[in-house]
Amino acid sequence: MGDILTMVLAGGKGERLSPLTLHRAKPAVPFGGKYRIIDFTLSNCLNSGLRRIAVLIQYKSHSLDRHIRTGWNILNPELGEFIASIPPQQRISEDWYRGTADAVYQNLFLIETEPPDFVLILAGDHIYKMNYADMYDFLIAKEADAVVGAIEFPLAEASRFGVIGVDDDCRILRFDEKPEHPFPIPSDPAQAFVSMGIYLFRTEVLKERLMEDAGLDSLHDFGRNIIPRMIEQNRVYAFKFQDENRKAVKYWRDIGTLDAYWEANIDLVAVDPLFNLYDENWPVRTYQGQFPPAKFVFAQDYDGSRKGVALDSIVCGGCIISGGRVQNSVLSPNVRVQDYADVRESIVMENVVIGEHARIRRAIIDKDVTIPPKTEIGYDIEADRKRFTVTESGLVAISKGMKLHAPFDPSG
Repeated sequence: MGDILTMVLAGGKGERLSPLTLHRAKPAVPFGGKYRIIDFTLSNCLNSGLRRIAVLIQYKSHSLDRHIRTGWNILNPELGEFIASIPPQQRISEDWYRGTADAVYQNLFLIETEPPDFVLILAGDHIYKMNYADMYDFLIAKEADAVVGAIEFPLAEASRFGVIGVDDDCRILRFDEKPEHPFPIPSDPAQAFVSMGIYLFRTEVLKERLMEDAGLDSLHDFGRNIIPRMIEQNRVYAFKFQDENRKAVKYWRDIGTLDAYWEANIDLVAVDPLFNLYDENWPVRTYQGQFPPAKFVFAQDYDGSRKGVALDSIVCGGCIISGGRVQNSVLSPNVRVQDYADVRESIVMENVVIGEHARIRRAIIDKDVTIPPKTEIGYDIEADRKRFTVTESGLVAISKGMKLHAPFDPSG
């Protein structure tokens, strides 16, 4: 895999994940308590034997860049290995990245500096496990110029994605962005191949196509422009996703909405979650903060009503559950849950304090928020809408560092 240069596209805004993306790029959004979304793509790279990785950053990239520098500074540049964040440098024009293909085009100097035989393009905002070496072997076997990662989706749901039409040999015949009538898989008419945003190119072919696209009036996007134009002139194939998660159903998530984000996190606390974080054969790496162990205190008061307990939950280091109750929730590091507080079906990020007697249900609380005592969130949706972001399903999201006022207490 040493002849592959990997470029991870990590500059997206993730507007549908607002307010979680008000202060950070989507790949930097915390996930599963201790991780960031980009950790899963980068872990796939390491587990696949890839050691030359450029992360192309742009939108509100400070926390993402800091995370890469502190948590992923693990390779030896003297051996030609690196994981580096690359901001827009306006080497070619004064424009910022205008699309996925333009982001790579503006960084062609990396390809010329690190001359690889192949370039792997990945999205930095998806959750999945994949050995990219299998995709490389497939490209070599097919003598392809490019290969696109593809996963099967029911035909009725495929319209939400870029749909890949293939022949019986998996050679791509068409690529349609969110089509009303998706093209079915020849061997399974009830399903369609959808694009995973994973592209492996022969370097010279990629350079030629990017330079061609740069002079055209287009969206400069791989799925909408580059791949459709390549189909007629190059050998382009779809690679069927081989899931290293090893469950009955393949796991690949583009968690682009608050509800999807919440569901993917809450799944992790199940007895047998869809996504396995505990597989020693496919470790997921991240930055490990220096936090003390989690602690649960005041197990039970004399009347039996005061408990420091967490049930069916993920609780990270530095958390103290002091006389409160947490259930079916994900707690990031350094969270405090105070006396008689009750937290259910919620995602609570770093440095959050849940005050005494507060009640939280179906909420996402971003970093550095203090919930005042006796506050209720998730129980009166109309009242929550006046202060917070609330989805159609009634999920409440509180932005990073938001200042909350204590509820009015008529008893004084």
